[in-house]
Amino acid sequence: MAVGGGGDDAPMNDMNTTPLIDVMLVLLIMFIITIPPQTHAVKLDLPVNANTPSNVDPVFNQVDIDFLSNIYWNKTEVDLPTLRSYMKQAAALPSEPELRLRPEGLAKYEVVDKVMAEAQKAGITKMGFVGNEAYAN
Repeated sequence: MAVGGGGDDAPMNDMNTTPLIDVMLVLLIMFIITIPPQTHAVKLDLPVNANTPSNVDPVFNQVDIDFLSNIYWNKTEVDLPTLRSYMKQAAALPSEPELRLRPEGLAKYEVVDKVMAEAQKAGITKMGFVGNEAYAN
């Protein structure tokens, strides 16, 4: 006796995919709901410490260059990127401090030229040469 009618005892040829599609749709909706909170970012404006020590003097700053091509900013040895940042800080002050360039007599012109180029790129407009008497002879 066949309950389903039809009378043949052959197995079903196609699978019922409706429950599988229902489960997949539920999983897709769950992923759509849970993924956006993981990607949200909260932007915070953290306070900047205003008490950071600065090597930029508001009146004048002196750049020394010795014969070994060492560069000194206010008697502290610096490299070219640090010098660049100090010059940008100095140019950004409300009243721009004077930059005093003091190369030794045996300093390489190439290094002095790089320092002057960095001053120009930083926007320094008040620059003077100190110690010109070393070049008099």
